Amino acid sequence: MEKQLSSDEKQEALFQRWLSPKDPAGNDLQFQSPEAAKAYKERVTRVKDAIQMKKLPDRVPAVILPSMWPASYAGMTVQEAMYNYDKCAAAFKKFILDFEPDTHIGNTQFGPGKFYEILDYKLYSWPGHGVAPENSYQCNEGEYMTADEYDALIDDPSGFFSHVYLPRVFGALEPWRMLPFLPGILEIYGVAFNFIPFGLPPVQAAYKALFEAGAEALKWAGAVGGLEGELASLGFPQYLAGFTKAPFDVVGDTLRGTKGIMLDIHRHPDKLLEAMEALTPLMINMGVGGAHMQGKPIVFIPLHKGADGFLSDEQFKKFYWPTLRKVIMGLVDEGCVPFPAAEGFWNTRLKVIQDIPKGKTVWMIDESDMAKVKETLGKNACLLGNVSSSMLALSTPKEVKEYAKHLIDTAGKGGGFILSNGAFFDHAKPENLKAMVDFTKEYGVYK
Repeated sequence: MEKQLSSDEKQEALFQRWLSPKDPAGNDLQFQSPEAAKAYKERVTRVKDAIQMKKLPDRVPAVILPSMWPASYAGMTVQEAMYNYDKCAAAFKKFILDFEPDTHIGNTQFGPGKFYEILDYKLYSWPGHGVAPENSYQCNEGEYMTADEYDALIDDPSGFFSHVYLPRVFGALEPWRMLPFLPGILEIYGVAFNFIPFGLPPVQAAYKALFEAGAEALKWAGAVGGLEGELASLGFPQYLAGFTKAPFDVVGDTLRGTKGIMLDIHRHPDKLLEAMEALTPLMINMGVGGAHMQGKPIVFIPLHKGADGFLSDEQFKKFYWPTLRKVIMGLVDEGCVPFPAAEGFWNTRLKVIQDIPKGKTVWMIDESDMAKVKETLGKNACLLGNVSSSMLALSTPKEVKEYAKHLIDTAGKGGGFILSNGAFFDHAKPENLKAMVDFTKEYGVYK
């Protein structure tokens, strides 16, 4: 019988794949110099040691996690970056080479504007399509799933997304409502009736748009992936392997919307809980799949509706944390490193969310009190953050250095800390970013 790997062994295997990157053909990546190869391995090892909390790295890792800022830093609008993939890649490369962080998240945040146009994406407005060229995208929140559709989601999540949700948020896929019930295609008798919708002009037009969108996505992915490989060859590892979500946020962000889910907590609590349980294995598989495909362990989990004040403490314990913890543990069991982003203030949640195994996760801390975070969550998890967006945009380099020193002295004590901004940013002073990274490299050395 084949030996089953432990979660520790699975995690180590993913870290080793990250330490030994491959090119698109599956061969060992060719670094541009011995110095670049050495720097790459040192940077990955530094982050690995911080996450695992097993030993002190040589110093506190320094990371910058931007949103749309690299575009304006390179002198272009966000709209240009979303429609000219080569210019977008060049802008992000300039950003990395100018500031030299220990790792980066790539430039996927810009997204392919033409792709969104082809599919008539209704869930967001983006630069040139409802938003000014220099601004970021905006979510168009609404009830894309009605309150009486919980059973349809619970009974068949994949079928609900393909037949109901996607036709509502992508105008070009509206004809998908006409598609047959695929699990019902079982025997030869009458099987052809199920395929009649594929012969109808609206459905064929939807698939034509889908193929066109796929070609555009492939073009965009080539630019993004090519940049990631180039930066790796220069010694700069990409940090993220994939993405997943807290089940509460799956429902609350883009299915029911904020208003809808807050009403459901009171009107349909059992259906909401049942739906989140149904979504949990899907969210685990999504994160694990990305990690194995990318050959890296870190899976990003944005936490949008768990912050202080959005839910009461009792609501958080009942509706938010249980399924989020199941997702986290499901990822950990498969060797992944969950990377939840605790956006906003999480000061009242800290004792609850510290119920996780030690050295298996890294948490992005936005505005929470870092001393309190270190005393609670920080006992079991690596912490990343929490230089504020306002500080990067409005403060002086001296003030940034002073705060970085405070963070290193407070959260860096004993390891388990990565200094970074606490939220993705669109605006910053270059000199402040430079001060944040350079000071960390100078001061954050472990003796």
